[in-house]
Amino acid sequence: MKKAKVFSDKHYPIGKIDDKIYASFTEHLGRCIYSGLYEPGHPAADENGIRQDVVGLIKELNVPVIRYPGGNFVSCYDWHDGIGPKENRPRRMDYAWSSIETNEFGIDEFCRWAEEAGIEPMIAVNLGTGSIKDAGDLVEYCNHPGGTYWSDLRAKNGHPKPYNVKYWCLGNEMEGNWQAGHLSAEDYAKKALEAAKIMKWVDPSIKLVACGSSYDMLPTYMEWDRVMLPELYNQVDYLSTHHYVMNAGQGLANFLASYKELDNHIKNSVRVIEYVKAKNKFTKDIKICLDEWNVWNFQDIKMDSMSDLSGMTTFELTSAEKWEVAPGILEEKYSLLDSLVLGGMGITLLNNVDTVEIACLAQLINVIAPITTVRGGGVFKQTTYYSFHMLSKYGRGTSMKAAVESETYSSSFGELNLVEPAVVYNEEADEVRVFVLNCSQDEDTALEVELQGYGDRKLKKHLVLAGDDLEARNTIDQPDEVGMKELPVSDGAEVVLPKLSWNVLIYG
Repeated sequence: MKKAKVFSDKHYPIGKIDDKIYASFTEHLGRCIYSGLYEPGHPAADENGIRQDVVGLIKELNVPVIRYPGGNFVSCYDWHDGIGPKENRPRRMDYAWSSIETNEFGIDEFCRWAEEAGIEPMIAVNLGTGSIKDAGDLVEYCNHPGGTYWSDLRAKNGHPKPYNVKYWCLGNEMEGNWQAGHLSAEDYAKKALEAAKIMKWVDPSIKLVACGSSYDMLPTYMEWDRVMLPELYNQVDYLSTHHYVMNAGQGLANFLASYKELDNHIKNSVRVIEYVKAKNKFTKDIKICLDEWNVWNFQDIKMDSMSDLSGMTTFELTSAEKWEVAPGILEEKYSLLDSLVLGGMGITLLNNVDTVEIACLAQLINVIAPITTVRGGGVFKQTTYYSFHMLSKYGRGTSMKAAVESETYSSSFGELNLVEPAVVYNEEADEVRVFVLNCSQDEDTALEVELQGYGDRKLKKHLVLAGDDLEARNTIDQPDEVGMKELPVSDGAEVVLPKLSWNVLIYG
């Protein structure tokens, strides 16, 4: 059996964990909204068409913020199409995903749902084909108390009180060739600056997210941020970035090491923020909004790797014809291995809470999501639901620095420790929660956890995600094939981590 040791001292915190790192994302893409979140006539739907079985699982995840309505979709979306009487709303071509958008569900429906579910909305404005005035009008529609055209129209449409949306994204992935209205860094900075000015004139209290470099394989990676961020720095509160990992030909060790890939990606965004701040003598700090992250194996897109995004202007999908309404596209079937990798990425988020304040798991329902529904039928939890749920449930409090002694394994990211930990001290429960990804492929690992300054602590609970079949998946017929299990604990100094496992250790 391999051996490893994790050290943590209460005097060395990384930072307070913002609940918003457990945010998520819903887009008008495939069945995320239609027959996912919203399905009138479904046995579990309320009078507004909202599926309550889905809401129950979302509440279990305790998601605090949800980004909406995109994503690539937003760059050719006119929000005016989604308000007013539903019978008058136009059916439009959605160029981003080659689908038909019925506009049955729009900003009012989303904000009302979020209000009822206790979730804070984060709204992206269209800075592709949309205008800066459209962005200002949308803030007015959502946030102004009344007495103006757009705020009075909101009241006429059934919501006299303002929605008071606090978080706003200035477009989506605007550096990508695939984006409708794609812009250079210079042109994006000009447009986003003018939109930001108008939006903050309407409501000075809002928080703004600037589009940063989305993907490191793009030729503009980091240079985009260096060029556009000085113009926007004093207007925005967050720099966004996106990061997906995929299991495609790089081997098991490298896929497991996705947590290190994400860590490198986050630190690159930190470096460019620090450079721009120092170069321009800015005084305030801005945080990172990782507003899209997930495991995405492109099971439905004709791509061999993320590198194929360079120069791409359209996505070829394999599971739908063009111009369908809410086609079942991008519905990943996640494996146990995918859930282990997602848990490892969550560990990276916890170890970067000093710079990452918002992180949105993309997406929440049906589309590359932890929750999958059946049209007119049931709902089940994908394997990735479990690691994300455990992170959200136990990863609250203060993230603490952790040091590791262990054997290593080789990856494209260098020699890495076989065990990757994150330590969280929850003051309210007076518990130390240790999250550990065990990357050992051939043997279990005996782990010793040394906690200094926390007082006398004993292991109270050991939760584990593991199994002999890394390709095991949950389905509507076999919904419990993969899930978290609780292992017995002993008074010994060591705890055994199964090989290829993701663990939550709770000390009280």
